[in-house]
Amino acid sequence: MISILVFLVIFGILILVHEFGHFIVAKRQGVKVECFSLGFGPCLLKRRIGDTDYRVNIIPLGGYVKLAGDNLEEFKGGKNEYFSKTPLQRAKIIFFGPLLNYVLGFVCFWVIFVIGYPSLTSKVGGLLDGYGAQIAGVKVGDRILMVDGKQINSWDDLQELIYTRQPSEAVRLKLLREGKEIDLNVSLRQQQLDDQLGDKRKVGLLGVTPDTSEIQTLRYGVLKSMYMGLKKTWALTTITYKALWRMITGSLSVRETVTGPIGIFYITARAAQEGVFPVLNLVGILSISLAIFNLLPLPILDGGHILLLLIEKFRGKQLSLKTERVISQAGFLLIITLAVVVTYNDILRFFGDRIAGLLR
Repeated sequence: MISILVFLVIFGILILVHEFGHFIVAKRQGVKVECFSLGFGPCLLKRRIGDTDYRVNIIPLGGYVKLAGDNLEEFKGGKNEYFSKTPLQRAKIIFFGPLLNYVLGFVCFWVIFVIGYPSLTSKVGGLLDGYGAQIAGVKVGDRILMVDGKQINSWDDLQELIYTRQPSEAVRLKLLREGKEIDLNVSLRQQQLDDQLGDKRKVGLLGVTPDTSEIQTLRYGVLKSMYMGLKKTWALTTITYKALWRMITGSLSVRETVTGPIGIFYITARAAQEGVFPVLNLVGILSISLAIFNLLPLPILDGGHILLLLIEKFRGKQLSLKTERVISQAGFLLIITLAVVVTYNDILRFFGDRIAGLLR
């Protein structure tokens, strides 16, 4: 029950932030907002404030903002209607939905670094036979303080520094052993590993493993946390676009990479059991992913609408009603097809073994 509640709250926040972006900029551009809705289907709650109906509907898997005159069939030429605005003004209304999702993701990461997150320490828990650390005299229980003069605060810091070195390099470690600091030169050993996208990558390894029994809480000041949040946001953005390109070119499996509401619920359920940090991290990742997905230049998505507005700007006139209908229908069919495929893949990925067991 708690998992369902957390799932609904997370989805609600993502949708609310996204639609509020459209809502607030539409208001600033002088466009009348007829309806602000969370969810689809039959209405559960409804309240009218000013010119706008605020609704909560029964199906919590989306939302929308209904603007006056936001399609050519309804447009009457009023100054407070969507189509009375310039292409740039309309593009701002559309763009601010994904933009606020992107900002929300960054804020989540910023908060995580401020309040603290669990991390492995730099204490050595094990040594790999034949690797540089063992040969140089590193021992289980040593704490790695520095690599080539750069301070190490966590196991992640150690990995990041080592992976940026040339695989054939030697590094100078400063260790803490039984209260005494020791300096050792350690040769790296080249090994081929898979990165996050499944690419083969040659890296140098020290040959040490972490002490998984020792967990610390890392936190930073507000400004440092802002920098760390920006850094994580940028890293997530770049890897997402790389993954999208790999999927388009066929070198990355869509089935193993893309997930939908079922997969998100499964992941949310696990995050909810582990505390605030995993939930905040999940909200940040989902919010940025939603922003990036919505900005794809596909019909019916925000990115598709922005692309059409660019075309309109260069043409100097609006698309015809017939063209708008065809594009909307094609976009709707595309999204429905994608939703069915993703849901099917989620069922196979997360519940395939159980289903197979029931059919035996």
